[in-house]
Amino acid sequence: MTSSLRWGILATGDIAHSFARDLALVDDAVLHAVASRSPAPAQAFADEYATAASTPVAYGSYAELLADPDVDVVYVATPHGRHTEDVLACFDAGKAVLCEKALTLTAASSRQLVDEARRRGLFFAEAMWMRTNPNIRRVRAMAAEGACGTIAHVRADLGFVAPPDKARLWDPALGASALLDVGIYPLTFAYLILGRPAELRAVATLSDQGVDLAGGATLRYDDGAIASISWTQLGWPDTRASVAGDGGRLELPSPFHHPHSFTYARNWEADELAEPVVGAGYAHEIAEVGRCLREGLTESPLLPLDETVEIMELMDEIRTQVGATTG
Repeated sequence: MTSSLRWGILATGDIAHSFARDLALVDDAVLHAVASRSPAPAQAFADEYATAASTPVAYGSYAELLADPDVDVVYVATPHGRHTEDVLACFDAGKAVLCEKALTLTAASSRQLVDEARRRGLFFAEAMWMRTNPNIRRVRAMAAEGACGTIAHVRADLGFVAPPDKARLWDPALGASALLDVGIYPLTFAYLILGRPAELRAVATLSDQGVDLAGGATLRYDDGAIASISWTQLGWPDTRASVAGDGGRLELPSPFHHPHSFTYARNWEADELAEPVVGAGYAHEIAEVGRCLREGLTESPLLPLDETVEIMELMDEIRTQVGATTG
């Protein structure tokens, strides 16, 4: 590995642009190459993120990028309906992988990828960037240390209005699912604070094709705690989150999944706290992958693969309960 970690980006959609902007803010990381399924989008992307020092190599196919020996790690930014195919291709090329969430469409296919990465000894992680956000990490640590006393309730919701022309959000053949796209964030937040629930009950609004467009779930834990989560691609909720107990409350402002601050309230007092965030927040997962690769780690303690699979199992259960199409 050279002094700068050389990234390749697979696909050129919106999330790839967000990632590339933050990649430029990370020391010892460089965008080396980008691939699309045709040359023109790849070249336009490469030109947009060219610097005085270098211009990324543009490839008109994913296979060409994976054949580039100078790519140290690949960020898979394709729709989650393609992730299994694309990640396995990366592994066949011997590449370390950071794959956009949701990792796959089902827990079984996610476990397949995890097992394959471990068999080959390759670094692998889901790009659940929320988990690496410094404010999320501090909220989780404070909750675990008893800042809220005994936790009784966790709440989180997230959503937006999906553009009607964005096929990946509506077409079941492309893995469309509001749960997989945005519901994964409130579910992961509840998991970070309380772990796996003893019981889960979910409801959802489905499209005519069986795509879950909006939903909610209540999670019950053996210690008596309850989590209330919701997600939608049909409206604009307040996108906040909180952790409440008999000793206080931690509140995350909108949008809770990449906060720049949070509030710690107890009795009649409230303090605004903040950990510095680099860029839009993707920089922290990029830096974490770099740290792991430099230290020879094949899994990140901040992005643990077994927990990724366990959360996929919970999403499988939700989609089964509501009767959603699984792609």
